[in-house]
Amino acid sequence: MTSLPAPDLAALPHIPCDAEGPVFREPWEAHAFALAVTLHAKGLFTWPEWAETLSAEIRAAQAAGDPDTGETYYSHWLRALERLMIARGVTTAPAIDDTTAAWHRAAEATPHGQPIVLETGR
Repeated sequence: MTSLPAPDLAALPHIPCDAEGPVFREPWEAHAFALAVTLHAKGLFTWPEWAETLSAEIRAAQAAGDPDTGETYYSHWLRALERLMIARGVTTAPAIDDTTAAWHRAAEATPHGQPIVLETGR
């Protein structure tokens, strides 16, 4: 089994880290991080492209009033990932919106402690 190349964290703006590497406040943040690393490893974007797209998302959020306390960092990360995947033709904005809505419906309908299952084959 081959391992994924380590991301150049120095190229990423404001990534929350400690001495051991990236830190995550919520599990979804770690999943978003891993997804970006995996998509990079598959050649869908370069780290410089990723860093520029993420920087642009952070700048746009700051211009819109984001206080830049670090709490919204991975929200910017997700928007940057969506933006790149749309630009590469991997997905579309409506597909992202549909999946997000399906996730919210499934989460709302799932009893606490049970795994959330998304409907497929609409």
